[in-house]
Amino acid sequence: MSEGRSELEELRAALAPSEQRAAAAEADLARARAVVSTSEAMIVGLKRDKYGRSAERSAKLLDQLELQLGELIADAAEDRMRAERKTTKVGGFERRKPVKKAFPEHLPRERVVVEAPSTCSCCGSDRIVKMGEDITETLEVVPRQWKVIQTVREKFICRACEKITQPPAPFHPIPRGWAGPSLLAMIVFEKYGQHQPLNRQAERYAREGVDLSLSTLADQVGAVAELLKPLNALIEAHVFTAARLHGDDTTVPLLARGGTKTARLWTYVRDDHPFDGTAPPAVVFRFSPDRAGEHPTKHLAGWQGILQADAYAGYNQLFDAARQPGPVASALCWAHARRKFFELADVETNIRKGKSPKEISPIAVEAVKRIDALFEIERMVSGQSAEARLAMRQRQSAPLVADLEHWLRGERALLSKHAKVAKAIDYLLSSTHWPGFTRFLEDGRICLSNIAAERSLRGVALGRKSWLFAGSERGGQRAAAMYTLIGTAKLNDIDPQAWLTDVIARISDMPVSRLHELLPWNWAGARKDLEIAA
Repeated sequence: MSEGRSELEELRAALAPSEQRAAAAEADLARARAVVSTSEAMIVGLKRDKYGRSAERSAKLLDQLELQLGELIADAAEDRMRAERKTTKVGGFERRKPVKKAFPEHLPRERVVVEAPSTCSCCGSDRIVKMGEDITETLEVVPRQWKVIQTVREKFICRACEKITQPPAPFHPIPRGWAGPSLLAMIVFEKYGQHQPLNRQAERYAREGVDLSLSTLADQVGAVAELLKPLNALIEAHVFTAARLHGDDTTVPLLARGGTKTARLWTYVRDDHPFDGTAPPAVVFRFSPDRAGEHPTKHLAGWQGILQADAYAGYNQLFDAARQPGPVASALCWAHARRKFFELADVETNIRKGKSPKEISPIAVEAVKRIDALFEIERMVSGQSAEARLAMRQRQSAPLVADLEHWLRGERALLSKHAKVAKAIDYLLSSTHWPGFTRFLEDGRICLSNIAAERSLRGVALGRKSWLFAGSERGGQRAAAMYTLIGTAKLNDIDPQAWLTDVIARISDMPVSRLHELLPWNWAGARKDLEIAA
């Protein structure tokens, strides 16, 4: 028995070095995987920075890089954790730790002190004194708390005349309402700003112990939309006094008998920052059941200025010389024109689709390079005055545009009308389009692209996957009104939910002559002044 035990111990002793070598090799492999994962994440991050600098560098590619970066960072974190677990068996290793961004100063701190020893761990003496401390911060979240505010109005009776006295009922944002301003703002912001349908909100509230039916929430949304109509009117008045607007539209599924039909949500953005304008930015959304040209004509009735948009034929009525109070000037988007060439020049995408590299048009590749040169100049003049922008364009952009036109017309003469690149050239050089494309050489206020309008519609495009469709035309109009408020708040860099909370609480008590104080740009300034005073 003892002989068997000794042989087993000898075998274990012989295997110990092998096990240690295997553990060390496994740890090395885990560290290598961590390094590779981190490197891949860094490479994708650099690609994102490179392609993200130009908004026209294929938004689809940028989205893919963002998704890939997130996955690679998660992979790297898993590999690092695995490497750290492996190395605890064979000894630690030095790894360059990333610098952690400090948590915001405004967050409250809860101090948890680990109980200190009462005696020295070395000699056992109790003569120990504190010489300092190390603090490790961990970010934590407290679940949302609901509360019921009880407003008590005491009654008093006069002993002399027996008259009953009682304070007046407190103001409530919505007549016979039960929800406070903060709750109302949260409901409408989650629906229109975070794209959370009311049925999902109701389910989440029920899990938190508050049972609010879908119809109850919908009733509050309608009441808030009506309450905020005066503010919508002020924003619309501000937008339609601009001399230049960005316009665009996107599809919105509208519930109809037997299914859904395609409705439209239109956007009109005022943003004077590119030419150093002082007017605050704002956006107006409008809903229509279809894309008929009568809708933008109605939306912009009485307005005259420069409209930056795509070459949609529905805008043509606005450009009519006989229009009252005058024709609108068209400024077309070079990003749209570039996109048509880019689709024919994107080698990677075309190969992925199974197309031969021979199908890549060298004309399209060259056109993209030439248009990119115009965008590079625009990045240099962004934020400068209209006069400075115009001077730079006439000096640098005008010759490039003239060369581009001459070259494209020469190449077009050699192409068949059925060639794909010929269609892209015709879109740019059309007699009805070319004046709109070159108008930026005559007015420093005009932007080269219509990215401001496209950016304002991005949230709608994301939200469609959540709310699926508008329930009715009135629902679409209500959504347009709420998008106007939330979109304008975002353009002015303020928290839409915090702003809506304050506006809902104050708007009913605010005289009409002072409603402008609640506009996002005025509200932000007033808040800043109060913080400074405090």
